[in-house]
Amino acid sequence: MGVAVEDLDAAIALYEKSFEMELVHRETVDSQGVEAVLLDVGDGHVELLAPLGPDTAVGKFLARNGQGLHHVAYAVDDIDAELPRLAAAGIELIDSAPRVGIRESRVAFLHPRSTGGVLTEIVEPAKGH
Repeated sequence: MGVAVEDLDAAIALYEKSFEMELVHRETVDSQGVEAVLLDVGDGHVELLAPLGPDTAVGKFLARNGQGLHHVAYAVDDIDAELPRLAAAGIELIDSAPRVGIRESRVAFLHPRSTGGVLTEIVEPAKGH
């Protein structure tokens, strides 16, 4: 799950102190216009996203919606096989080809119009993650 936030450090403090989640990674992802962190929860992560500017996708999301749930993410083993399978199943792709995400993962987004109103990300984690 990706959560859009205005103040990354304040959000990290909230999740670490209130929910006892461990910060495991912090990175600026210039290609997506965000500074992002991953916090461990069970076998998964919560990703906090702060925009690098108001004209980025997350910056625009915050201006329209305020802070909150931005997207859900699902891990896949082979994103190159998964994208055409999803398209053939009638899912509208935002990304027809994977792009680089946090921790060198390969990611692609699916349009909320075809995923029940929820921006959805599929993620092929980098080796070792």
